Amino acid sequence: MERKRILVTGSNGMIGTRLCEQLLQKPHEYEVVGLDWKKNPWSPRVEALTRLVDLRDKDATMAQVPESFDFVVHLAANARVHDLVNDPSMARDNQETTFNMLELARVRGIKKVIFASSREVYGNTETFFHAEGDANHALCESPYTASKLAGEAWVWAYHRCYGMDMLIFRFSNVYGMYDESDRAIPFFIRKAQKNDPITVFGKEKLLDFTFLDDTVEGIIAGIERFDQAKNRVINLATGHGSTILAVAQMITAGLGSESSIQVQETRTGEVMKYVADITAANI
Repeated sequence: MERKRILVTGSNGMIGTRLCEQLLQKPHEYEVVGLDWKKNPWSPRVEALTRLVDLRDKDATMAQVPESFDFVVHLAANARVHDLVNDPSMARDNQETTFNMLELARVRGIKKVIFASSREVYGNTETFFHAEGDANHALCESPYTASKLAGEAWVWAYHRCYGMDMLIFRFSNVYGMYDESDRAIPFFIRKAQKNDPITVFGKEKLLDFTFLDDTVEGIIAGIERFDQAKNRVINLATGHGSTILAVAQMITAGLGSESSIQVQETRTGEVMKYVADITAANI
């Protein structure tokens, strides 16, 4: 059986690292190459397969990838909502990177693209249980959301104009190994370990937290069953919601922490409630 050649952007990020590690477990099925602008702090093996390049630079990216692949899995993005509220130019970077990846695929004859989008595209509504058809640009809450809605539009455009098959996954609050950011779960854990006060933004905020390996399993299923799933949008999540206050309480209890929990108003640009309808993922 001929191996599938997979190009993963953002290969040195949290999801990209774990995806590459899992693909490398099947060396007779996959050949993996990564693209990223930063080095990998967790996996020397993934670091070795990653070509370092500024993905915003189209010419440099083209030069780093002179060959074709069977798939592009486009994960690379500035993904911290609050960071992009403070610096909207980071959202523009996301759009440029997505455009460059699609152009790379078009020019190099890569016919299959998987794009990482986000549950942020659903915005704040009275109904927080969302199927894929609920996304609405009029509910765009932040520059990050705008960059993902625009990215999805670019992917659909290249599908319709150039016959490129695609699959859009909308991720939901992914947590797990390699996450050293200030996202809620790793942030709460670090604070609880030190018995420091924990701040929760939004007492009623309800989100669909998804374990990293489950997200990666979904991506790999998309690769393996691409012809069955192609040219669709699919929520990758659990279908169950947890308030971030309950998550903070569970972490402090589990660690036996003496951290106090302080509740403040939610921050600008953040979606308050979301639970995924995962019917489409069960294909």
